[in-house]
Amino acid sequence: MTNQSIVHDVYPSRVSPKARILPRVDPVVYRNERTNSGPLTTEQLSFYEQNGYLNLTGFFASEEVQELRSEMDRLWEKNAKANRKEVIREPESQEVRSIFAVHRDNEVFRQLSQDPRLVQMIEQILGSEVYIHQSRINYKKGFTGKEFYWHSDFETWHVEDGMPRMRALSCSITLEENFHYNGPLLLVPGSHQSFITCVGETPEDHYEQSLRRQEYGVPDQENLAKLVEKHGIDTMTGPAGSVVLFDCNIMHGSNSNISPLPRSNVFMVYNSVENKLMAPFSGQQPRPDYIATRE
Repeated sequence: MTNQSIVHDVYPSRVSPKARILPRVDPVVYRNERTNSGPLTTEQLSFYEQNGYLNLTGFFASEEVQELRSEMDRLWEKNAKANRKEVIREPESQEVRSIFAVHRDNEVFRQLSQDPRLVQMIEQILGSEVYIHQSRINYKKGFTGKEFYWHSDFETWHVEDGMPRMRALSCSITLEENFHYNGPLLLVPGSHQSFITCVGETPEDHYEQSLRRQEYGVPDQENLAKLVEKHGIDTMTGPAGSVVLFDCNIMHGSNSNISPLPRSNVFMVYNSVENKLMAPFSGQQPRPDYIATRE
């Protein structure tokens, strides 16, 4: 029996020849007893609920950032020529673009993923205990770091991984200063309330290409333009050690880095334990565990 026959798909995507904008039917902040006991203020929760993100500038101390950056650089050197599936290369070169499953394979980033200062905020927003759905370091070297095109993470996690509902978020930690000119994270505030369906049947093993350059699961330009016209674009700049929490469905991306200054971030995706993965809604085989944890 297929996943679709068991559960009604409230966010169908890649099944129609025409893209649509569907309203979100899930909460953004899952309000319960955790909501009032966490570290985030009422104002911060309201901002996150309305805009779909929260930028916490200078969250980590400089000594902590230095330890994380040193480990990030060590992983770059170790994996520069490694033939590992977790190491993703740039689309037009063999330079390292991302390293996945760092919370699983590296002790420093494992501890970071369990940092109570982060976990308590995230559990406050999602209203439950959480686990790591995905982790990675995104390297964007000076001059050569390529863009990450506009997308909603949830669209891919839903279709290709089987994440049933919008009860997950990403935690991005800047390990180098993010300026407006070195390819910082771009977010469309408020777009998390709209789900843009995508067009095109997902090819088998799509992840092998999409992690380098995504061609399926990207929004159409017409609907994307509507969202930007309505909401605008916010740029996540800030010093190293800043934290950006952003909703699983917010539209986001980043430009290529043609500046001399590198921009590298650690991304850790937290999912509610009450929102564990099912069979992919595409009907295909699930992506490997280093991309999507299946507990």
